[in-house]
Amino acid sequence: MSGLSGLHRLGWIALLLPVAASAQAVPKASCRSTDKIETGLQGETTQAEVTSGANKSAVTCNADLVGQVQGEGTSWQLAAWKNCAYYDQANNSTKPVQPGTVVVDVTDPAHPVITDHLADASGAMIDPWESLKVNAKRQLLGGAQQPGPGFAIYDISGDCRHPVLKSSVVLPGSKGHAGQWAPDGNTYYVTTITNAPSLVAVDTSDTTNPKVFMQYTPPSGTNAIFHDLEFSKDGNTAYVTIIGGFGNQAPGTNGLLILDVSDIQSRKASPAIRIVGQVTWDDGSVIAQNALPTTIAGKPYILFTDELGPNLEGAGAAKAACAAGKSVNGFPRLIDISDPTKPTIVSKLQLEMSDVAHCTQALASIATTGTTPFGPGNPIFGHSCHYCNVDDADDATIAACSCFSAGMRFFDIRDPKNPKEVAYYKPPAQGTKTLPGSQYWTFAGAGFDHPVDWAPAKPSFPKDRGMTSGDVWFTTQDNGFQVAKLSVNLRPHGGCSSIDGLGATALLGLLTFLRRRRRAPVG
Repeated sequence: MSGLSGLHRLGWIALLLPVAASAQAVPKASCRSTDKIETGLQGETTQAEVTSGANKSAVTCNADLVGQVQGEGTSWQLAAWKNCAYYDQANNSTKPVQPGTVVVDVTDPAHPVITDHLADASGAMIDPWESLKVNAKRQLLGGAQQPGPGFAIYDISGDCRHPVLKSSVVLPGSKGHAGQWAPDGNTYYVTTITNAPSLVAVDTSDTTNPKVFMQYTPPSGTNAIFHDLEFSKDGNTAYVTIIGGFGNQAPGTNGLLILDVSDIQSRKASPAIRIVGQVTWDDGSVIAQNALPTTIAGKPYILFTDELGPNLEGAGAAKAACAAGKSVNGFPRLIDISDPTKPTIVSKLQLEMSDVAHCTQALASIATTGTTPFGPGNPIFGHSCHYCNVDDADDATIAACSCFSAGMRFFDIRDPKNPKEVAYYKPPAQGTKTLPGSQYWTFAGAGFDHPVDWAPAKPSFPKDRGMTSGDVWFTTQDNGFQVAKLSVNLRPHGGCSSIDGLGATALLGLLTFLRRRRRAPVG
């Protein structure tokens, strides 16, 4: 009932008072009586669930699985266009039977079918890591080799089930990891976190002959490790995630960097990149991941995700973070960019597993359910939220976030200062199943009994794939590609959305009553 979206916003304005950003967990979702809900903290898989085998069944709240194709497991990213999905697979010594990026036909959401595997000569599509992205305007699929100079472009404008290779090249100076298209599709930006330059701008105006247009490393004194990035609609502004508190980076330098890239967009002969604004933090998150621009109730925000907390540095660092009152997991946050020179954090989308009030319990839980060959008690990614997406970038109401061991989490963000969780879906643990395309399987090694699954990739709503109706698409590394349907009460752009239990019809009736009362004669 998209026509009521403005009315919903009015309801929020009328019924809620804004509050300051909170370090506490968001309110829990109110689930259906038929759901199999979490028994521990928000996002947690408890040791009791692992011991009893309950973790081998999906955990649900206001979200239902529609269809799935597991394949050989998935890597870090999901891209989508029309009725097609694209996900990468791990590139390890135990190769998938069919290596490369997987193409899925989702014409029938209940029965998705693998139709192709992409493996170009440059090696880009063997595992493009987090760089696998679709450009909607030109209907192109692109990806950069991890960790190498390969780069490939595919045309998906015809039969998206069988992309057509346009180019497979080597980009001098590039060492791919993540990346994104400019909205017009004429530039692809590769971020190279393991070496300088930090950013490689590739001219893709001729898809058969992409060329490096500019290489950029930030000036001295600015965090030079870029992760992923997104763009304003005109392509003139880049929203870049910068990594802090990791390796040789100082604590407190993790955060958002806003760049003016208009010289690249306009193809100036001697382009320069200028820093517009920046905001950083030191609340436990150490590796920034993605900065998604979106509009909520007419105001511009960044929906920001942090890949993890201090766990990468080992169990000792995680325990020290707890003692210092910091989270052991990365979590999303909403950043107001009304003034891009002074981006301001307005709220944190924290689960209880990221709330410092539950830090000791969270650390103990992720240590017992997240052990890998990195060492007992080292939870690595834990319950951090790697990527988020929104139902409508121009009028966002629901955010879907892939939160590793916590699964898929859904938040109502209509009031940016007071987000709340409204749904979740945690897929079943796959135990010791051999899945050579899964990065989790690669990290853990053959024979490790997976107590959870990892949800890392950017989910896709209908508008994200050029559609006007449909369900949420996502991947988890052991369970593969999945389609889920949210409860009708949680679909503001495809159903009637409830507001604190007050449905759209009831809200409309209340506002009509109040309006009539104002007009009635006094006495």
